[in-house]
Amino acid sequence: MRLDGRRESSNVDDRRGKGGLRLGGKGGLGIGAAIVIGLITYFMTGDLNQAFQAASNSGDLTSVVTGQQGGEEYQPTAEEQELASFAKKVLASTEDVWTEEFKKMGKTYEAPTLVLFSGSVQSGCGGANASTGPFYCSADQSVYIDLSFFTSMKSQLGSDGDFAYAYVIAHEVGHHVQCLLGTLGKAHEQMSRVSKTEANKISVQLELQADNYAGVWAHHEQKMFGSLEDGDLEEALGTAQVIGDDYLQKKAQGYVVPESFNHGTSQQRMKWFKRGFTTGDIAQGNTFACSYENL
Repeated sequence: MRLDGRRESSNVDDRRGKGGLRLGGKGGLGIGAAIVIGLITYFMTGDLNQAFQAASNSGDLTSVVTGQQGGEEYQPTAEEQELASFAKKVLASTEDVWTEEFKKMGKTYEAPTLVLFSGSVQSGCGGANASTGPFYCSADQSVYIDLSFFTSMKSQLGSDGDFAYAYVIAHEVGHHVQCLLGTLGKAHEQMSRVSKTEANKISVQLELQADNYAGVWAHHEQKMFGSLEDGDLEEALGTAQVIGDDYLQKKAQGYVVPESFNHGTSQQRMKWFKRGFTTGDIAQGNTFACSYENL
């Protein structure tokens, strides 16, 4: 992905090296909580969104996710600085694309804040640490990323490449788009009223729509800037494949439990990202208009 000379977003809160304490709240969504560590634990406890939901229902978020107090001197590596610059440029691209797409809908796009952290962080949705993975918090309309996640993508799942990383960021921004359009709030409200199995199905619809929106972003990024290179699309699709619930569950425990899926299968994730990339049409990403069996 060619981003040389592109602007970096100023909507960034760099908290690397500052650490964080736990904080109560609700409304988080992540791409996969256990890609960094503990795949098996992930499938026993659910992703970040599931943890936040369970905690908010019990009134005690701090018992679900933990943070660590930081404060020691922090020196980012050159590689991490390069990743930080890349993330800021991708965020700037999402701002450009979604500003135009919202104009087409007669709406105004309000960009999220990208929070870069290391180790642990406070968010409006609660405390999180590096093992959480990237997540979006609707309470403060921010995307949270510990950049070490990208290294773990490569070492844990064999998923590498700048466009693979861009897909992760664009997916989380997709949740922000859902928040602005009211989809996220409605889905969370519905999830709070149904069984865990039914809530998981709604979660899958949310995640697949965020994948679709990531594809819509990529379509218009290419149309506006022509930044994609040979192999970029394959990087994104390859990442979508290895973060499918079925793939991760089989990798972690040797078998799959479909009723516990909360992000979608590999085929579903690839399908919806590719649909967004092919059409560039946000209206084609209404996963809630499909029956669950036909996603």
